[in-house]
Amino acid sequence: MSEAWTREEIARYARHFVLPGVGEAGQRRLKASRVLVIGAGGLGSPVLLYLAAAGVGRIGVVESDRVEPSNLNRQVLYTEADVGQSKAEVARRRLLALNPHIEVVAYPERFTPELAERIVPEYDLLVDASDNFPTRYLANDAAVLFDRPLVQGAIYRFEGQLSVFHHRGGPCYRCLFRRPPRRQPACSEAGVFGVLPGTVGALMATEALKVLLELGEVLSGKLLLYDALEAGFRTLAFPRDPGCPVCGERPTIRSLREQNYEDVCQGPSGVES
Repeated sequence: MSEAWTREEIARYARHFVLPGVGEAGQRRLKASRVLVIGAGGLGSPVLLYLAAAGVGRIGVVESDRVEPSNLNRQVLYTEADVGQSKAEVARRRLLALNPHIEVVAYPERFTPELAERIVPEYDLLVDASDNFPTRYLANDAAVLFDRPLVQGAIYRFEGQLSVFHHRGGPCYRCLFRRPPRRQPACSEAGVFGVLPGTVGALMATEALKVLLELGEVLSGKLLLYDALEAGFRTLAFPRDPGCPVCGERPTIRSLREQNYEDVCQGPSGVES
């Protein structure tokens, strides 16, 4: 084993070191990787925990909210003692307590075009665990314009979905959803099954690690649908759209600041993080 690893790291990543397809070279690759996670709520919690536990070297956490009591039945990063505190800062402390061998950068602010332009180039992969359509479209456009792959997931009541966008020339989010769907009730109105983000978030973390390790077949050009009540999965294939306004043959979206993402979707999104 290379002397570059501390004794603690060798013990921590022992199962990865002996795993075909990962090994010491793969673990070194994870240690050198930089992942930006947008949203530290229900989906972001398991994503962040698993990326930190896996040894991703630098994790950025974008989250402007503070911990509320209603978060605690599904956002497993937080405890009652954290209520009222910044989610981004609490997440940073929690992840470093889990794995002190990594770097965690907290961005306790909204994900805006200005912030995206400043920080997205610093990361290798984006993970969108947000809870609204303006952020989803902004994350997608940032991924395309800065040429970064994007793992994206969403949940609603008892259902979830995820995909990997803009991976090695694959389709982006706008190829699949050119425009936002019809207005749906917000999570606070519709509810969400508390354990659902754990399932979907773990799958998102799996796809993120596969992208970083160049391992297996990622969900590029595929939308994975999960129904918790039926305990069933479906996978829908979709192509790259040559007319896509951001990744198509004649793109019209060339700058994040030229877009008014707040007007992308009026009213609650109907999805939850």
